[in-house]
Amino acid sequence: MTKKQKSMEEQLNEDLQAEKAEAQSDAESAEKQSKKNKKRWYIVHTYSGHENKVKVNLEKRIEYMNMGEKIFRVEVPQKTVTQMKAGKKQEREEKIFPGYVLVEMIMDEDSWYVVRHTAGVTKFVGSAKKPIPARDSEIKKIIHRSSSQTEKIELDVKAGDKVRIISGPFADFIADIIEVYPDKSKLRANVSIFGRETPVELEYKQINKI
Repeated sequence: MTKKQKSMEEQLNEDLQAEKAEAQSDAESAEKQSKKNKKRWYIVHTYSGHENKVKVNLEKRIEYMNMGEKIFRVEVPQKTVTQMKAGKKQEREEKIFPGYVLVEMIMDEDSWYVVRHTAGVTKFVGSAKKPIPARDSEIKKIIHRSSSQTEKIELDVKAGDKVRIISGPFADFIADIIEVYPDKSKLRANVSIFGRETPVELEYKQINKI
């Protein structure tokens, strides 16, 4: 092998190594870009009681500033609560995490600016310059809680009030309330059985106020 041929072979090897290095660099850059362009859920802190206003304001800004390709969904986690008042069922929405809004977005300087400068928003969860995306498992739990319905019964009763029992073994008896446990939707009351006062524990749904 001549000196000239050898140098050409070495050059070819160097070119090949350079191509491999460039290809690896391109692959790493593409991977970084892919991660950078991935949409994630972020948690935004708002002024108390402004959660729904923030959702409306942000959705308007997304449309006005053409950010629909970077900011996808804005959610205020809520659940439906059923209440019993005066024997009637009423439903209302109750926020799961007061003071917080969920935003699904691709995080970059533009999308950060649009969300951060929406009226009512105070900050992203995370550091000031680097918001931390929420874990997918956390978001699934929150969405599951939002889709569930709970029953919360409220009655305007207090110790000393008389109530009529409408279900259970003491149905149709009149009872005198001794104690009320609003957090458990239960109460203790005295029921007169064969001339003797007998304390019983009742659920709100078992009674009607007289």
